[in-house]
Amino acid sequence: MTLTQWLIFFLIIQIIHGLGTWKLYIKAGRQAWEAFIPIYNAVILMKIINRSPWLTILLFLPIINLIMFPVIWVETARSFGKNTYTDTFLAIITLGLYNYYLNYVVEVNYIENRDINPKSTSGEWVNSILFAVIAATLVHTYFIQPYTIPSSSLEKSLLVGDFLFVSKVNYGARVPMTTVAAPMVHDTIPILKTKSYLFNDDITKKETSWANKLQLPYLRFPAFEKIDRNEIVVFNQPADTLLDMNDFTPNRNYYKPIDKKTNLVKRCVGVAGDSLEVRDGFVYINGVKNELPDRAQLQFSYQIIPKQGKRFDNSILNLLISRYDVTDGIGIMENENYIIPAASDNAVNQLKNHPTVASLNKIIEPKGKRDAGVFPHDPQYQWNRDQFGPIYIPEKGKTIDINLEVLPLYKRVIEEYEGNKLRVEGNQIFINNKLATNYTFKQNYYWMMGDNRHNSIDARAWGFVPFDHVVGKPVFIWMSWDTNGKGFNKIRWDRMFTTVHGSGKPVSYLIPFLVLLLGWVGFNKWRKRKKINS
Repeated sequence: MTLTQWLIFFLIIQIIHGLGTWKLYIKAGRQAWEAFIPIYNAVILMKIINRSPWLTILLFLPIINLIMFPVIWVETARSFGKNTYTDTFLAIITLGLYNYYLNYVVEVNYIENRDINPKSTSGEWVNSILFAVIAATLVHTYFIQPYTIPSSSLEKSLLVGDFLFVSKVNYGARVPMTTVAAPMVHDTIPILKTKSYLFNDDITKKETSWANKLQLPYLRFPAFEKIDRNEIVVFNQPADTLLDMNDFTPNRNYYKPIDKKTNLVKRCVGVAGDSLEVRDGFVYINGVKNELPDRAQLQFSYQIIPKQGKRFDNSILNLLISRYDVTDGIGIMENENYIIPAASDNAVNQLKNHPTVASLNKIIEPKGKRDAGVFPHDPQYQWNRDQFGPIYIPEKGKTIDINLEVLPLYKRVIEEYEGNKLRVEGNQIFINNKLATNYTFKQNYYWMMGDNRHNSIDARAWGFVPFDHVVGKPVFIWMSWDTNGKGFNKIRWDRMFTTVHGSGKPVSYLIPFLVLLLGWVGFNKWRKRKKINS
């Protein structure tokens, strides 16, 4: 729905609320009109149910309000003496319309200064769990989200098994667009393996489905910083098909709302307004080779050729991998030679001096050889993963000329990301039924790539990342788990509580954290003991 449609929907809800509670407001010593004034009526209701007026804010935060509304319905009933399990059940199952029964049918009395403390142990547990869920959902949705590294595309900087805290406030927290969804999960409910949100994924019906009309338009809180070149960013995959992550063709038959697309983490090598090119696997920005931070290590595939009379078996390969830190498993034999899927310069410099190694050859696709899986998936662009571009990264407010030659690069931006209707008739392009020779972009776009250049599905497959797809900035590794380790070695102790960005070798803050934690626990015990003795 548009903002106007949401405003109308909001006003209708206010009228429904007012009609169902105005008598209750009067019995609580308030005026009838106070039940009808948007936002103000919620503040007064909080006072009536003996709760902090500040909780009103939570009623207007998507996802969190889904938890808060049932609480308010139940608390309203209890404020007028309806405390039984039946009353609680009816308040929730009728979606708050139980208030109409209290307002018009039965005679109820307002309980002023009602004790809001739970009357039983089970009530205390429910209260504690509910508060914890609300607090955790607030933090998860609007401040910091945990994230796990699933692939080796940023190997060396971020490892498979790293557990991150991703800040949403740096680039501005995005208001959830999918208003009806389970809290603190992404697109799937764990264990149940079912969709966690209410939405019609059929792309042919996405505009007409009533569930899809509950989508909020894109909104974002103010940012503290902009995305800088070479920063690591978490974002929603633009071409997520739900069924198959490897299908990046524009014409797909599954659709997901932006905030429920798969979360990915890559390095932003190109920002809005840049002209980007990939030469022999290296990125060039505005004609200048991109200089990566010192923590980043590019990796490429190599052919490793043994010396005459030598042959690698798995034991030697595993030794090379463990000794020289080659990632992504053992080499693959091809015609008595071997392919190392990914190796950094450091690993290569040591490997080439191994007594059994004759040579190491970087595997680079030649210029002019087209890879059909590379953006923009158009025959006129003879690009591949190692030879790509140049390409202009769209910047908000900037205008470019549009013709049939450049259209494949920006067709997806114009149609899908910016919501225009586009058609081609002969050599003419029509946008929203008007002949177009140029186009002005509505938002910023970014180019996200992995440091593991030959084992990263990134912008070279699906193109630009719109700013409305950006989730946040990884700031902290709080845990790192090595599935190949044994016992305590499964934990990468040196990576725990380290920063994601910065220069130099990452420093672990685990010990200072444990000292602060023990100090806090000790202080709380001392304070409780002092309170008992006083």
